[in-house]
Amino acid sequence: MTTNRNKRFGVSALSFAVSLALTGSLASAQVIAEEQQVEQKENIEKIAVLGTRAAPRSIGDSPVPIDIISSDDLKKNGSTDMIDMLVTSVPSFNSRAQPISDAATLVRPVNLRGLPSDSTLVLVNGKRRHRASVIAFQGGGINDGAQGPDISVIPSAALKQVEVLRDGAAAQYGSDAIAGVMNFVLNDSADGGSITVSQGEYYEGDGATTTIDGNIGLPLTDSGFVNLSVQYKNADATSRSVQRPDAANLITQGNTDVNDPAQVWGNPEINDDYSFFLNSGFDINDSAHLYAFGNLSSRDVVGGFYYRNPHNRGNVYSEDEGKTLLVGAVNGDQSTCDIVPIPKNLNGTDGNVLTSPEYLAMLADPNCFSMNQIRPGGYTPQFAGTVEDQSFFAGIKGNMGEWNYDFSAGTGSNKSTFSLKNSLNPSLGLDTPTDFETGAYEQVETTVNVDFSRFVNIGSLEDVSFATGFEWREESFEITQGEEASWVAGPYAEQGFNIGSHGFKGFGPEAAGKNSRHNIGIYTDVEAYIGEDWLVGAALRYEDFSTFGDTLNYKLTAQYAATDDLSFRASHSTGFRAPTVGQENVVNTQTSIVNGDLIQTFIAPPTDPLAAFYGGEVLEPEESVSYALGAVFEHEGFFLTVDYYNIEVTGRIAQSSQIEVEAKDYDALRAAGVEFPELIQGVTYYTNDFDTTTQGVDIVGSYDTNLLSGDAKFSLAYGWTDTSVDKFDPETTDEGKVRRLEDGIPAHRATLTWAQSWDKLSMSLRGNYFGEYYATHADDTSDWGSEVADAAVTVDLEVSYMVLEGLTLSVGANNLFDQKAQELKDGTQGELGAVYYESGPFDYNGGFYYGRINYRF
Repeated sequence: MTTNRNKRFGVSALSFAVSLALTGSLASAQVIAEEQQVEQKENIEKIAVLGTRAAPRSIGDSPVPIDIISSDDLKKNGSTDMIDMLVTSVPSFNSRAQPISDAATLVRPVNLRGLPSDSTLVLVNGKRRHRASVIAFQGGGINDGAQGPDISVIPSAALKQVEVLRDGAAAQYGSDAIAGVMNFVLNDSADGGSITVSQGEYYEGDGATTTIDGNIGLPLTDSGFVNLSVQYKNADATSRSVQRPDAANLITQGNTDVNDPAQVWGNPEINDDYSFFLNSGFDINDSAHLYAFGNLSSRDVVGGFYYRNPHNRGNVYSEDEGKTLLVGAVNGDQSTCDIVPIPKNLNGTDGNVLTSPEYLAMLADPNCFSMNQIRPGGYTPQFAGTVEDQSFFAGIKGNMGEWNYDFSAGTGSNKSTFSLKNSLNPSLGLDTPTDFETGAYEQVETTVNVDFSRFVNIGSLEDVSFATGFEWREESFEITQGEEASWVAGPYAEQGFNIGSHGFKGFGPEAAGKNSRHNIGIYTDVEAYIGEDWLVGAALRYEDFSTFGDTLNYKLTAQYAATDDLSFRASHSTGFRAPTVGQENVVNTQTSIVNGDLIQTFIAPPTDPLAAFYGGEVLEPEESVSYALGAVFEHEGFFLTVDYYNIEVTGRIAQSSQIEVEAKDYDALRAAGVEFPELIQGVTYYTNDFDTTTQGVDIVGSYDTNLLSGDAKFSLAYGWTDTSVDKFDPETTDEGKVRRLEDGIPAHRATLTWAQSWDKLSMSLRGNYFGEYYATHADDTSDWGSEVADAAVTVDLEVSYMVLEGLTLSVGANNLFDQKAQELKDGTQGELGAVYYESGPFDYNGGFYYGRINYRF
């Protein structure tokens, strides 16, 4: 009789597990003995190493919820962006588009289980992935201020599968694993390959996207492999804009320098987006294996900003909200220049100041000027950036007697170089350039792991999995100075003209520099069966950081097999997330919308004199306590998991709300060392500002059957997520920000997929449900700029046909029926220059159709 334990664990798995190099970084558990690979070939996507340091097991036998998405499943999507592929596959995984979001336009943030992107640990081949250099200053509420890894650089062609652990795991893997862990397992084939070309565009006729990717596996003698993958992509911008009333009025009044639309609101343009991935391994002998993997990626992104009205934009065109022009004096005495009023029509709208006698008189005086002489129709800056990402890891693993070992080291970096086009440095007067190189952010991380594991017998308990290890990690964040014109306070700053490139001020010498920290981690992990039906585990991890001290965290797991088909599981853990070096030291200028008005806000380190004046303090790590309870049912092709989770986070780190810099504070700020405080409208900084409780239910199910003379698989992924803010400081976090955190993503998300295949023909039909959510535009959480958005359903369809052996043609559409996103309320579309809310959970661009050619060899 086969016991439940052997049924779950697998006799063959136990036979090779003793020789498997099981480590805290997971990589050794991914190299399985040759006979085990053959046995699991047909079901490799169902076997996970994530969440355990014992032998790999099926996801139904895991005491914590794990999703396994194969490379082929990821590709059944019109988008070639890894983020979009995962959104349709994993419950409680969300992301939104970033049309006008400063640096977040370059690296799109995500969230798992209602927590920000930097609360999910990302691994590649089991090794910690470095985070992006971009910090999401406008991250849609949940991700405001988050600094997570950039997973969009990982092409599906480079992957064998993606493993998603939906459970707190900081005690197992360290900082950032409060919400869970994502492990991207690279393709390790030693032969064969594929070439894919895809092309698509939106129903509106814009956003054309072309992607070419390829993969090839090569033998490295008879004892190893080298697997290479590459992807190249270009994507045109989109526009879901409407003309702003103020811009339309200027055109009506005869201003011929205003564009229609004056402001483009849509997806950014992406050029020369390429990623190259290498994965390799080599068996030195029966007990030692070398491995190495890495990537080299780059892309250029150009996005839009908000329109600057040539009559009223503060500290550029006016200082009194558009009553008169801001006129500068070359001799430094503005009283020598006459006042230039903005003419008004009988209906109260602006006339054309360019033709007024006062403006023409000002032009005739060589001592006087206004920025209208350079940008008479106003201007809309374009924010551009180049993101460069690279990494390399190498190690050796094997066994020494009964001990398995894994020694590894690696480094990764992400650099974002920023530029601003079609802007001004008003403080330079008429000598200002209009294009600027504004500087760069660079994130670098180096990690060293030493891991050991083995099976031991403790009393009556046999085959107890025991693992221990050590990790050393160094993290640095560097700000590179921009060109002088992008940050300098020109000769006209004292006359009220804005300092630096307007819209995104360049990084000056006071902001430039490199900050770093290091930490060590030591862990112990045990897992064992008690009797035939109980699987229990415990993990303990100690970490010590050079900047703020140490932390000790634990995790307990259990699974009970009630029958051969039904089991119950539970987990409890504590966790932490260390503030990133970037969050501790970043400097930036952002433009936000509040009550429909553009507000330029300075982002300062929390200990900077400006931030400290308004309450900034040294950041501390977040702390969390998690509970989870679930059930697993498997029977004759039917698979169902139901999991409830509860995550309490205290001292949560986020970007504060905009704090107004008031005139009464100017003298005190100057005394504290703040230059030109009168030109700073607001300030934000990072703070351990609030406590939250996030709870939810994830349901994942699938059923395999024969249907319509073919094979069919039905899959369901449902997530309910509810976040409540338990405590916050009203001085730094306003009610609108709290509501975005609580209701900014749909509480209910569901995906139902029908995959059907015949001999040469296959089809995938997917329905996506998005529940109600709190819709806002950019940072505007006022009643004017927000509302509760309706639930919506979108449908995706793909049909594929194998023309020849190895050659497959596919056509499909995302959002097949062109479901519209939530439109902005009446009276706000024109003011914001957009049709849809920025915070929607699905693509506001509408339906997208595509074709794809794939050749496997």
